[in-house]
Amino acid sequence: MGKEAHRGGWLPQFTGAVPMEAGPDVNEIVAGVLREQAQRAVSFGPAYELLWEQLSLTARGGKNFRGRLVTAVHDSFGGVEPTSAAHLGAAFELLHAGFLIHDDLIDHDTRRRGAPNLSASMRSAALEQGAEDRSADHLAEASAVLAGDLAIALAHRLIAGIEAQADVRSALADLMWSTIFVSVAGELDDVVAAHGLWEVSIERALQTASAKTAFYSFQAPLRAGGLVAGAPDGALDGLDAVGRSLGQAFQLADDLLGVFAPEELTGKSQVSDLREGKATTLMLHARRLPVWKHIGHLVGRPDMDADTASKTRQHLALSEAPARVEQQARSELAATRQAIEESDALSPVAAELMRVWEMVSGRLETAMACVKSGVVADGKEGRKTTPHRD
Repeated sequence: MGKEAHRGGWLPQFTGAVPMEAGPDVNEIVAGVLREQAQRAVSFGPAYELLWEQLSLTARGGKNFRGRLVTAVHDSFGGVEPTSAAHLGAAFELLHAGFLIHDDLIDHDTRRRGAPNLSASMRSAALEQGAEDRSADHLAEASAVLAGDLAIALAHRLIAGIEAQADVRSALADLMWSTIFVSVAGELDDVVAAHGLWEVSIERALQTASAKTAFYSFQAPLRAGGLVAGAPDGALDGLDAVGRSLGQAFQLADDLLGVFAPEELTGKSQVSDLREGKATTLMLHARRLPVWKHIGHLVGRPDMDADTASKTRQHLALSEAPARVEQQARSELAATRQAIEESDALSPVAAELMRVWEMVSGRLETAMACVKSGVVADGKEGRKTTPHRD
């Protein structure tokens, strides 16, 4: 689960037009469903009304990337169910919203897209009502659990209401369950790795990225669009492979952005990953390099401040660790491009897949630019450095 592919953070717009005007707009469906439920919530009191208001802000604040993948694939395969595809896309957006809220709770994050997130907003509301800090914290945590559950349940409700043949609806329901099952496994692995429990390796980190990011952000939406369009099995298998590789490359870039990009670019704290001691591929590479003797005692400290984080980033930027992450991501991208260009089964959707490929590639370029420019915690450009070999 991850931050905007890994459940949040910065997710760039597609470069180039992605023609998805056919059928209802995914964002409008999400807004309508949430508005309907918010109206119901009023009769249950101001706390529940506020919870739905905050859930709506979370669900409607993104780029609708996953929903757009569903509709783009459906349209490219000549699908004739634009309404079903749009509702399916909306379900993935609601699932994403639920994952974001739970992920922030797990990571103890209080900001999302550059503003206070749901739990922080509920905490502030409690304090305004005169609650003490401990009570406000409790309400914030409970609200995040409950709101995330609501969003995920609402995603299931949307899929259950899709007009499609029984076998397609069954396949979509199985896909949604697999998406949640795999994503939870990845999120748990992420927490396990952060605490150094059980196996922690670069290979394992890639598996975790595939589970928590690639599946629900790329692989599942691509397959869902193919299913509702009636794409053949060969195309569905190809979409699975491409989605997995694109998602892994996306997460590798996200590992870099989480440490080196300023908050105004990601919408997330630049210190969070370092303070939490996340066992990302970047950190796992660093552990194998001499740079770790400079930063190993700092990473994972809950009291890490901005200055300490800045010094840690400078050490990392001068090491080989970022370049090794970049190499892994470029390897995934190269294999994915070859698969897209050479697969006859994917030819109807090749143009759309290449747009996504370009977006992920651009994200990696941005991440490496942040590494090379020496961006520091306050978002100002620091001393420019040239990475050296450890």
